[in-house]
Amino acid sequence: MRISHRKGYADGPYGQLHYMTAGQGDALVMIHQSPDSMVQFEPVMDLLADAGIYAIAVDIPGYGMSDTPAEPPDIAGYAQIVPALLDHLDLDSANLLGHHTGALIATEASLQHPGRVDKLILNGPLPLTDEERAYFKGMMAAEKTWAPKWDGSHFAEQWAFRKNAQPEWQDLAAFHTHFVHGLLAGDRVWYAHDAVMAYHHELAIPRISHPTLVLTNTGDAIYAQAKRAADLRPDFAYRELEGGTIDVIDELPGPWAQDVVAFLREA
Repeated sequence: MRISHRKGYADGPYGQLHYMTAGQGDALVMIHQSPDSMVQFEPVMDLLADAGIYAIAVDIPGYGMSDTPAEPPDIAGYAQIVPALLDHLDLDSANLLGHHTGALIATEASLQHPGRVDKLILNGPLPLTDEERAYFKGMMAAEKTWAPKWDGSHFAEQWAFRKNAQPEWQDLAAFHTHFVHGLLAGDRVWYAHDAVMAYHHELAIPRISHPTLVLTNTGDAIYAQAKRAADLRPDFAYRELEGGTIDVIDELPGPWAQDVVAFLREA
């Protein structure tokens, strides 16, 4: 049996951070969407490691097996996990990748700690119009009402909420995995999306100074926003995968990893 993934804990700004590593070489810290956990990067850990990447995935505070903050952090607070994790791993700097919520956290980390970030990958960035922000904020408000019910109907309610996030899904096993991991956040599941809605990615993206890749897929629920991010910064590299959904890393692990590695290898 190949044991390629190593897990551990680092001291972070809100308690312990749960993380996973694989491989050796250029370091890449990966930050997941919400509500989910670093499990979303498991399909690509070995692919990245085999390409000479030191792959590092982390559970953001309150999700997966990382400690939960007593109060909801903002994106600037979540961004503090990056230097904490790098310190724990004795890394001066690393490449940084964020998916959906993680893309906002990665952006802010690059702005707050520019010397600790080499290259930046925004997988599903979220620059919003005022109308889009109001729509998403209203939709995400449902997370604050979730609570366990003795008849178990809360599971069906939350399953339907995730299923309605986009028109079609392709991989039931992946959907189920990420649904279950989202449940680990409990009644504070709303923390990260609340921070996302308060953060203006459309204002932060123009301030990025690092070599950056906008990575998206045509089936992503926020594909239009990723295209908008590319328009905001035509100097950024841009890659899009055909098809897929929010769970694109499970659905297209090979092409996804190839695009990530190709960007990291560019001079």
